[in-house]
Order: sequence, then C-alpha cells, then structure tokens
Amino acid sequence: MHDRNVGCVIDIPDELITWHERQGGPAGHAFVAALPGRAERFLERWGLRPDGPSMYGRCALVVPVVRVADGVRAVLKLQDVDDETAGEPVALRAWDGAGAVRLLSADDETGTLLLERLDAGRRLADLPDSREATLVAARLLARLTAAEAPAGLRRLGSVAERLGERAVAVLPCHPDPAERRLLADCAAALREVVGEPGDRLLHWDLHFENVLAADRAPWLAIDPKPLAGDPGFDLFPALWNRFDAGEVRWRFDAMTDVLGLDRSRARAWTLARVLQNAVWTIESGGRPGAEQLEIARRLLG
Repeated sequence: MHDRNVGCVIDIPDELITWHERQGGPAGHAFVAALPGRAERFLERWGLRPDGPSMYGRCALVVPVVRVADGVRAVLKLQDVDDETAGEPVALRAWDGAGAVRLLSADDETGTLLLERLDAGRRLADLPDSREATLVAARLLARLTAAEAPAGLRRLGSVAERLGERAVAVLPCHPDPAERRLLADCAAALREVVGEPGDRLLHWDLHFENVLAADRAPWLAIDPKPLAGDPGFDLFPALWNRFDAGEVRWRFDAMTDVLGLDRSRARAWTLARVLQNAVWTIESGGRPGAEQLEIARRLLG
C-alpha cells in the first residue's frame, strides 16, 4: 500500500502512482519516487504553501498552492519532460492567458510549472449540451490558433511525414481488410495535405476535459501538447470526446465554420489524426478504436 501523504507536504493519489508504475516501468517508478523532493524544492523556491488535496491528470501531479508573498491562488504542476510537455511553457507564454490558463513560473529542466488556479470542479465535459460544449471548444481553438507558432516547437510537417512512413510499414500487416482499406483512405488524405502543414500554434489535445471554468473568463484551455501546424489537426479531440456517431458531422461542420477552415483540408487533417492513433495502437499490438474508425467513416461519407 502506498502512503498517499508524503512528508506531510503533498499527497500523491494512488491512481497516479499505479499509472506511472504500470506504464512507465522503472522510469515511472523513479518519477513517482522523486515527486516529494521535487514538490518540496519548488514550494520553497517559488514561495508556496499547499492549499488543498492534490489532483492528477494522466501524467502529472497538480498541487493547489498559495503564493505566500501576495496570496495568489495557483497550482503547482509536476510532470516529466518529453516531446509533448517540453513545449507547454512555450505555448502558454505565447498565449499569455488569452484562451488558456496563464503561466506564472516555469522550470524548463524539470517541466515543473506554476499556473493560475482555475475551477477544477467545473469542466466543459460536464456541460449537459454537447453541442454547446463543441462550440465553446471551437471558439477557444479559434483564439489559440490565431497566432503563428513561436520557434522551438514540434512541427506538424515532421510529425506527418514520419506518420506516413510508419503507416506504410504497419498497415499491410493489419488483419482486418475493411479497417485496412479505411485506414488506407486516411493515409491517402494525409498525403494530400502533408506538403502544406501550416504554422499556427496548435493545442493538439483540446477535448472537453481539458477546458475549465475560471473567474476571469468563462472557459480556458489547459494541458496543451503544442506543435506548429494546420488548425484542422486540432479538431479531432472534440469529435472523439463524449463520442456520439450521429453528432460527428455536426461537430465537424460547426467547428470548421467557427474557425473559418477549408473543410476539405480540415477533413484530411482529422483523418490524419485517426490514422495516427491507429498506427500507435497497431504498433503496440492492439486494434484501432471503433469510435475513432467511425469518425473516419462519417467524414469520408
């Protein structure tokens, strides 16, 4: 049994410990083991005191804190640095609170962030009307992708080129002929747009659970995994989250309208996201998700 209250400073949810130890192996165990010391170091460095029970996402521990010097309520986000998280402070600085949570401090070496505190009890995912939630997500995406991406972020062009190479390698081995044909259509769509990958600042993971209410704005985005590219690549999470096959086309049309996107290009980039997830799954020995494949079917008509 894990001791959730570590050093009387922070508590680490058992679910986060289990996830890291199962998914990350020795590296995941090392990350969890280092959390108490890292938390204490940054609480002292940034003049913070804990202010409530810890929360967690898939990979990060989030500790509610108060900045002692001025009483600002914030959260301390403790996570590993990888290709996705390395760009998070870069994007948050560029947005500067416009449509996204505001970054207060960051340590690039460890990936530790101090962020403004939003209302974790009010998520866009809990909005009863999924169409209204879709429009909220679309309006946020319109703000977030309005600016050119700053230097130093991953580029969609590189991601897409590598995806095309991996798809060529794994799709012939997929045993289901109908799914193989569908994914081949997704790969063909990717080839149509890979030469023009775009340069906007993308969130990459703006689903309904990554949008929280706030005092200074009705809704703000959290947890970006940013890259530079075409905004059409950002639509997929809101099609998959709270999945409803009958709503796929409505959501897609509504979001492309709000963002002012070319629908054909946006469809191609969304099919590329389906392909990306399918390739990841096939490479790990699994079967592509039925909901994601249905999104591709609906968009292909």
